[in-house]
Amino acid sequence: MNNLKYLLVLVCITLLYSCKEGQKLESKDGFAVVPAPKKGESVATFSGGCFWAMQECMIELKGVNKVISGYAGGTTKNPSYDDVTSQTTGHAESVQVYYDPSVITYDQLVNAFFHAHDSTQENGQGPDIGSDYRSIAFYRNAAERETIEKVITMVNSDGAYQHPVVTETLPFTVFYGAESNHQDYYKRNVWEPYIRNVSKPKVIKLRKALPGLIKSNYLD
Repeated sequence: MNNLKYLLVLVCITLLYSCKEGQKLESKDGFAVVPAPKKGESVATFSGGCFWAMQECMIELKGVNKVISGYAGGTTKNPSYDDVTSQTTGHAESVQVYYDPSVITYDQLVNAFFHAHDSTQENGQGPDIGSDYRSIAFYRNAAERETIEKVITMVNSDGAYQHPVVTETLPFTVFYGAESNHQDYYKRNVWEPYIRNVSKPKVIKLRKALPGLIKSNYLD
């Protein structure tokens, strides 16, 4: 009976957590559909290690309406997860962020991106090693490129890391949505060991570093 009660508590906590800012993402043939931005929305794309944590970090930000996990930075068209993890496509696990620029600026978004991962680790994040986990900030115009470079200079000068930033700054070309089972993976698997031990510390780190940018229901 005690074990049953314990399981029921875990289920209830998981359901309560999954209700926070749940996304409605469309899928087709098992992959997330990448929509065009709505009127008044802007889009940004980042790669910062495993997209499970990065998707959660970005969706918790004020002004962010939707975040899709996917692949960017390579040349292979319509890659699968297996394709990308083979490190033969040039792609990295990435997220595409749809946000309201009247609520959160691109500058703030880039700053959050650099707080959400270790931008000084080359070709990897923590236990995840390989070019598919490398750090990339994609820009869509000259102003965005200048913003990324400004934040990189700031990160290099603030002494938070012993090593310099290795984040690639690349022009955006294309983003492919990942498989549907990778979308909102963090929320749906809060008790999985990888999520608890690897992903959650990144999410908590961002909340503590930039509490003013986090949606209030995530600061409970």
